[in-house]
Amino acid sequence: MHRAPSHPIALALAVGVGLLSAVQSRINGELAVRLDDGALAALISFGSGLAIISVVVLARPTARAAVASLPALVRAGRLRWWHLAGGAGGATFVLGQGISVPVLGVAVFTVAVIAGQSGSSLAVDRAGLGPAGPQAITRQRISAAVLATIAVLFAVSSRLGDGSLDPPYLALAVVAGVLIAAQQAVNGRVSNETRQPFAATFTNFTVGTACLTAVLALSVLAHGWSAPDFPDEPWLYLGGLIGVAFIAVAALVVPVIGVLGLALASIAGQLAGALLLDAVAPATGQGLQAATVLGALLAFAAVFLGSRR
Repeated sequence: MHRAPSHPIALALAVGVGLLSAVQSRINGELAVRLDDGALAALISFGSGLAIISVVVLARPTARAAVASLPALVRAGRLRWWHLAGGAGGATFVLGQGISVPVLGVAVFTVAVIAGQSGSSLAVDRAGLGPAGPQAITRQRISAAVLATIAVLFAVSSRLGDGSLDPPYLALAVVAGVLIAAQQAVNGRVSNETRQPFAATFTNFTVGTACLTAVLALSVLAHGWSAPDFPDEPWLYLGGLIGVAFIAVAALVVPVIGVLGLALASIAGQLAGALLLDAVAPATGQGLQAATVLGALLAFAAVFLGSRR
């Protein structure tokens, strides 16, 4: 049984996993480029995450008991079957990266996802989908969500012209953001009912891996299969490990700070992580920019605004 963190610690944890998420995006993006297959890269990330969380669950009696209790919780009505389907949201996001980013560019894709996630987080909290229960849509919370989106716009402003604004791909990115908010809510509900964030993490990676396996199988049936050249660098396969940390911490803190609070804090962490990556290991043709610094500062202002009681 886990102990819920305090509100400040929960916010700090959410910022921390957001920072890790920026590293994960760089890893998964590079793996997709090297394999020339976004769906395969996403499946490798989810599949390795499933292998890691399976070992953790098998090694921890409390986690095994929590996973085993899920059918009984559904039969008792404490959980609905769709509470266990949060991994579909994560699968949609990583698949959207592989499909939409080549058309929209990274910057437009990121803004569309954050816009969908911020708006959906407000609706999810209001509906009480997460374990924190219904939360009112106040001017303060709306302002925080809008400020977070503006922060991302500032951070990626120099790269907005790198792609097109093709509506179907733009819609997929927004839908991915909407589903991420729902994913975090239902994962938090599973964690709260089982008292084990690892149970939510296990169901998330099981469902996500199954979805991506089906997508890759359909792609192979439609277009055939050619054996990819797998890169040798071990760090390119760490995306799943980072994903396990993100989902487990997100499931732990959502009952404390709500879905919007997690979204705001993780956005701030992602922009802070992008700052560090641009300063330490910039992507080709890119470096640390003033717009990214300003975006990160605005994101932390959104966290402060959204977390005020």
